Amino acid sequence: MIDLVKRFFGKREKKRSGEESTNASHDTRIAACAILLEMANIDGEFSDSEKESIVAILKNDFRLSDEHAQSLLQASRDELNGSVDLWQFTNLINQNYSRDEKREIMETVWRVAYMDGRLDKHEDYLMHKLANLLRLTHKELIDAKIRVLHEV
Repeated sequence: MIDLVKRFFGKREKKRSGEESTNASHDTRIAACAILLEMANIDGEFSDSEKESIVAILKNDFRLSDEHAQSLLQASRDELNGSVDLWQFTNLINQNYSRDEKREIMETVWRVAYMDGRLDKHEDYLMHKLANLLRLTHKELIDAKIRVLHEV
C-alpha cells in the first residue's frame, strides 16, 4: 500500500525529467483506465464486448499497441482492486489533466456507460460522483452526456 501511495503521490517537481514525465503519463493512463473499468463493472456485468471496447479506447486515445493496451488494462485492474475508492485516481487526473482533458475523459466514461444501450442507476450515480471528484460542473457533465448521445 505504501508503494502505491509513493508511486501515485510521490514528490512531483514542476519541471520533470523525461523519465519522471513518462512515469506520470503512465500513472495517469492507469488512473483513466481504472475509471473506465469501474464504470464497466458498476452494473455487475463486464462482458467481453465491454473489455474489447475499453481496449479499443486505450489504443485510440493513448496510441498504444494491442499488447500495451492489454497490459495497461491489467495494471489498471490490479490498481483498482487494491484501491479503497476512486479519489486516488481522480486526484492524479486533477493534478495532470486540463479541464478540457477531464471533459474528454467524462465523454469516454459516458460512452462506456452506454455501451449496452442503457444507463443503469448505478452508472448514473457513478457519473455524478466522478464529475464531483474531477471538479466538473453539472453542466459540463450533462454537456458531455448529450455529445455522446448524439453520436449514437
